[in-house]
Amino acid sequence: MNRFSLSGKVAVVTGSSRGIGKSIAISLSDAGAKVVITSRDSKVCSDVANEINSHGGTAIAYSCNVSDKLQVKNLIKECHSKLGPIDILVCNAASNPAYGSMVEVEDTVFEKIMKTNLQGPMWLINFSIPDMIKNGGGSIILISSVVANAGSKLIGTYAMSKAAMNQMTRNYALELGEKNIRVNAIAPGLVKTHFAKALWDGKGGKRWEQNTPLKRLAEPEDISGVAIFLASKASQYITGQTIVVDGGFTITDGS
Repeated sequence: MNRFSLSGKVAVVTGSSRGIGKSIAISLSDAGAKVVITSRDSKVCSDVANEINSHGGTAIAYSCNVSDKLQVKNLIKECHSKLGPIDILVCNAASNPAYGSMVEVEDTVFEKIMKTNLQGPMWLINFSIPDMIKNGGGSIILISSVVANAGSKLIGTYAMSKAAMNQMTRNYALELGEKNIRVNAIAPGLVKTHFAKALWDGKGGKRWEQNTPLKRLAEPEDISGVAIFLASKASQYITGQTIVVDGGFTITDGS
């Protein structure tokens, strides 16, 4: 089980003030990592960091909007200054302000989704690479989605951004492999978070449950275990992969 230990490692988890990001940050701390809690809400970030510290972990809070390049650069600097060079980067922060037909998506909304979901993670990765090279390696984990692999009438632009994220995962894995930096993605199904409430609350969630072999929606904790695996030595020969965590939803035949 020592292969799953993250003792002495430093991790940055974006969008970690609640939901999937919070669960991943707490799990990384439980495995021994020092963690940066970051999102746009500084108070909630501080609450999560205090929760981790009160249970014997080590965490700091830092407010950051990942669609702002200077804020991302300063986030990485703050991590390096307060906790040390980064070993683990989890790009979880995302935006999806558009529900409905792509025909009606405003340019500003499209740009916001792509900047937060794609350009932000690129900045995070690029600013983290020097630390990981100095450390002799690292693990980068992108939080994608199963909607990247299918058409969507409700969240088409978001699905496009996540499909591109899967390709980003493969590209960076090829570029960084010789530096012993592994890049993988997790593609959750429908998770009971505030971010996805419009999709799981009501009839939509019931339909998803009925069509899922495990007959339930995912909880944030169902995703964090995979993040521990990908961050640790237990997955040291895995890179460029997108791991689906959806309770079997995408393997059903619709019957």
